[in-house]
Amino acid sequence: MSGAAQDAYDVIVIGAGPVGYTVAGRTRAAGLSVAVVERELVGGECSYWACIPSKALLRPVVAVADACRVAGARQAVTGTVDAPAVFGRRDTWVTSWNDEGQAAGLKSLGAELIRGHGRLDGHRRVAVKTPDDGTVALTARHAVAICTGSRTALPELAGLAEARPWTNRHATDSHAVPGRLAIVGGGGVGVEMASAWAGLGSAVTLLAQADGLLSRMEPFAGELVGRALAEAGVDVRIGVTVTGIRRPGGAGPVTLTLEDGGQVEADEALFATGRQPLTDDIGLDTVGLVPGSWLEVDDTCMVRALTGGWLYALGDVNHHALLTHQGKYQARIAGAAIAARAAGQPVDPSPWGPHAITADYRAVPQVFFCDPPAGAVGLTADQAERAGHHIRVVDVDPGQTVPGAGLYADGYAGRARMVVDVDHGYLLGVTFVGPGVEELIHSATIAVAGQVPVSRLWHAVPCFPSISEVWLRLLEGLT
Repeated sequence: MSGAAQDAYDVIVIGAGPVGYTVAGRTRAAGLSVAVVERELVGGECSYWACIPSKALLRPVVAVADACRVAGARQAVTGTVDAPAVFGRRDTWVTSWNDEGQAAGLKSLGAELIRGHGRLDGHRRVAVKTPDDGTVALTARHAVAICTGSRTALPELAGLAEARPWTNRHATDSHAVPGRLAIVGGGGVGVEMASAWAGLGSAVTLLAQADGLLSRMEPFAGELVGRALAEAGVDVRIGVTVTGIRRPGGAGPVTLTLEDGGQVEADEALFATGRQPLTDDIGLDTVGLVPGSWLEVDDTCMVRALTGGWLYALGDVNHHALLTHQGKYQARIAGAAIAARAAGQPVDPSPWGPHAITADYRAVPQVFFCDPPAGAVGLTADQAERAGHHIRVVDVDPGQTVPGAGLYADGYAGRARMVVDVDHGYLLGVTFVGPGVEELIHSATIAVAGQVPVSRLWHAVPCFPSISEVWLRLLEGLT
C-alpha cells in the first residue's frame, strides 16, 4: 500500500506485538475491520528480544542446575552448558528474527497488516510512513489502539554512547559469550540475565542500586535469589550506584565507575535500569498529548485525557504492569469494550456486573525465571499494610515442611508467603521462591483474583507428593 489515499477501518492498531495482535484478534472476532501498523517485526519485543529468547537462554542453564540438585542425576552432569547449542535453540524459538509466520497468522485473522512507522495525525487519523518512503493515510471509524510498548531507559552518564552498552536486546540476541559481563540493575531483567550468562560461562558482576534485588517483591525473594547467584559464581553487589562509564574509541573493555570510587571492568555492560514508553514519535502532539509520556487510561484502557472515546492505550504504554501477559489481558478487555461500544452496547464499570468489561489490577502475577525462580501475585505484606489492610502473614520453608519439595531437589532452598486480609478472610498476596515454583503462581492468582475465602481454600486439596502441598502448610499456619 502506498500513496495518500484515505483508507478507513473500524479499528487501527499501532504496534503488532502480542498486545496489538491480541486486540486485533478480539475486534476482528467481533466483525470489525482492522488495520495493524508495525514498524519492526510482527510479534514485537516479547517474541524476539524479551520473554521468549530470555527463557530460551535460561531453560538449559536451569535444567542443568536442577539436575545437579538431585543425587544420581548430579553424577551424570559431566560438562558445561553448550553455549552454541543454546544459541541455536534460542534462534529457533525466535525464528531467526523472521516474522513471516506471525505476519501470516495476523493476516489469517482478517486484519490488514501495514508495515511502516505509524503516527497519530489528528482525531481518529493515523499516517504511516512505509519502508519505500510512501505514505498511507488511515481513518478509524471507532478506535485507535496504541500498542507500541517500551524500551530500555538508560541513565544519563557521560560516555554512555561511546561505551555502546548492552540493553535487553543485546543480552538476548548475542551469539557470543562475553568473558566478563557487568549488569547494572537488580530487577527482573538483571537477575534473569545474571543467571543465564553466568550459566553460559561469563564472569558476571551484578550491580544493584536498590537495597536488595527484586525490590518490588517481598524482601526474602531478592535475598534468596542473590544468595543463589553468589553460590553460582556471580559477584552480587547491593546498594551501589554507577556514576560513570567509558570505553575509549568504542572498542575494548568497558569500565564502570562506582559512587564509592571503585571500578568494575568488563567486556560488556548490560543496563537493566527500567523502561520508558515508546510514545515519543507516534504523533501524540497532534491530539494534544505529550510525546514520550505514559498514557493514563480508564478501566477499559481508554485514554482519559481525550474526549470522544476513540483512543486506547494498551500494555506497557499505560504503565499499569509492564508484563506481556498483563498487556494481553488488557487487550482482551479493550477489544471487548471497543466491540461493545461500536455496537452501541453498554460497558458496565463494575467488575462484577452483567456487562463487566473492566481491567482489574488486584491480582497481577509475575515470575522471574532465574535460578531459583521467584513468583508473586497481589500485594506484599508491606504494600498491604500501607494500603490500610489488617493482615496476617504466614511464612513456610517448603524444603523443611513439604515432602514434594525435598523430592524435587536435595536440600531444597525456598520460601513461601501468604498475606491474608484478616477482616475479610481472603488472600491479598502470595510469593513463592524456589525450584519449580513458577508453576504455582496461577493457583495463587486464582485465589487472589477471585477473593476465594480461606475457609474454602481448605477444600482445594493439593496432590501428594507435589510442591503444591505448600498450600496446605500455608493454611495450617493460620490455625
